[in-house]
Amino acid sequence: MSEPYYESPLAHVAEPPGLYVSIREIPDRGMIDLRGLPGDNGFMAAARQVLGVDLPTRPRTSVSWGDIKVLWLSIDQWLILCPRAKAPEVIASLKEALRGIHSLVVDVSDMRAIIRIEGDGMREVLMKGCSLDLLSGDYGAGTVRRMRFAEIAALLHVIEEDICDIYVFRSYASYAWDYLQATAREPSRVRLFGKQAAPV
Repeated sequence: MSEPYYESPLAHVAEPPGLYVSIREIPDRGMIDLRGLPGDNGFMAAARQVLGVDLPTRPRTSVSWGDIKVLWLSIDQWLILCPRAKAPEVIASLKEALRGIHSLVVDVSDMRAIIRIEGDGMREVLMKGCSLDLLSGDYGAGTVRRMRFAEIAALLHVIEEDICDIYVFRSYASYAWDYLQATAREPSRVRLFGKQAAPV
């Protein structure tokens, strides 16, 4: 009998030439959906015990500790990122630490693909497909934002000034990749005004 195996939805693609930003997949990431009440001190303490860092409670933010990142998704939901091979261990530890506490821990590693966009012009490429003003001062490193990108649901995580990851559902990964290839080609570059300070 054949054995099941994991394959990325973008395993068949390679970074194309002629782009003014770098586009590549971030493979082999474990993704864990964690839900609980931020007002429950027991829940927050148990999560910190396992992850080594406090869960972010400020909307649209993220934190990291070693090879673990935690993204705020909603008032009671976080996305935990870690090496794929480490995910089962983290899940087991979370379930044990949260035993008896109102919470939910689910492995969603196969749910999304992660595409990294890097380089000067990263924000302009993204703005072609969404309604966010990424040149404002509201999108610094660590920012997390759900968005509609190229007419599909996506999650934006700003890593550095000119580096971001976008998370798309697995079934839309190839579409998102093809869209980015088309909009990031040098002939389609749009030079917008410079980055603006956040409104006071």
